[in-house]
Amino acid sequence: MNIDCIFLGHTNEGYLEQGIADFQQRLARYCPVRVKIVKERKGKVADQVRIDTEGRDLLEQLEPKSFVVVLDRTGRQVSSEAFASLFEQWQDQNRRSVSFVIGGALGLSKEVLAAADVVLSLSLMTFTHEMARMILLEQVYRAFTILAGTKYHK
Repeated sequence: MNIDCIFLGHTNEGYLEQGIADFQQRLARYCPVRVKIVKERKGKVADQVRIDTEGRDLLEQLEPKSFVVVLDRTGRQVSSEAFASLFEQWQDQNRRSVSFVIGGALGLSKEVLAAADVVLSLSLMTFTHEMARMILLEQVYRAFTILAGTKYHK
């Protein structure tokens, strides 16, 4: 299984970038993980116009036939064990590619949400979209260690 993480904008905080790189490296033993950064749109445009434009940009990064998981505050929350079970299901379904999409501070367009096969939420709490990236990669790593039966998950 290949994993693509499609993120809107660069991670500005160095400690978060280090954490993302660390979990990306740890995941390499289980599967290839590619991080794709989509440029944030700047300028004096209405928020909804920006959300829609950025949404189209995010959708253009999806691989054909990829299983799309969007992270959004409106999504379903799952435990780490249930998240691991989702990966097991996707593997059993021979999903070759899973794409995780995280938008920016303004959220995601309706088109991005509609393109999702699954919409998940990391928590009822609010995280910056930059923090959500690292948390996502840590949870993906945790899911693979749960499935492998390693000691990482306690």
